[in-house]
Amino acid sequence: MNKALLLEKYGQIFDENLIQEIAQIGIFKTFKKNDIIIDINQTLKFIPLLLSGNIKILREDDEGNELLIYFLEAGETCTMSLTCCLGISRSKIRAVAEKESSLIMIPVQYMERWFHDNESWRNFILESYQIRFDEMLDAIDTIAFLKMDGRLYKYLLNKSQLYNSKSIAIKHQDIAEDLHTSRVVISRLLKQLENENKIKLSRNKIELI
Repeated sequence: MNKALLLEKYGQIFDENLIQEIAQIGIFKTFKKNDIIIDINQTLKFIPLLLSGNIKILREDDEGNELLIYFLEAGETCTMSLTCCLGISRSKIRAVAEKESSLIMIPVQYMERWFHDNESWRNFILESYQIRFDEMLDAIDTIAFLKMDGRLYKYLLNKSQLYNSKSIAIKHQDIAEDLHTSRVVISRLLKQLENENKIKLSRNKIELI
């Protein structure tokens, strides 16, 4: 099953030899919803490749408040963890399972060798950096230029796309934590979006219209 998932998500990305090597040296792990996969200040010894599920990448301020940076989907990796591995530094982000997720963990010593010796891995890493860089610029623009109601609606659109559903099962408090604000503010703005006929609210569920 694990090898099948690896082929399904990365078979069109990596060449056959690399897939075989990843299957041999990689460590398969499963995480439940809200499990911490990578934590801030953790020394990283493995590179995660996401096979199934979703992961949210968070930053934390000095007071312990979290801010959502971006989401990872199956077939992707966290380039912030790659950067830490290359620099032999500690993690500056927290990676949390958005729902039950399975990953294959690659020992870091393979990363640099594959980057020089395997074109499919090198292309994957460079493309991943570009995608994450664009997403981080988008996150900065959202925080800098959008009011909270705009940030909230954009967050809901991203969630809808992530789950491929207009119906999102989520608590107001969870949204507040992701957007680094209070539950009261989120509840008020959700009601405002409902009055604008952009969403429909029900208990622990939001439906985009």
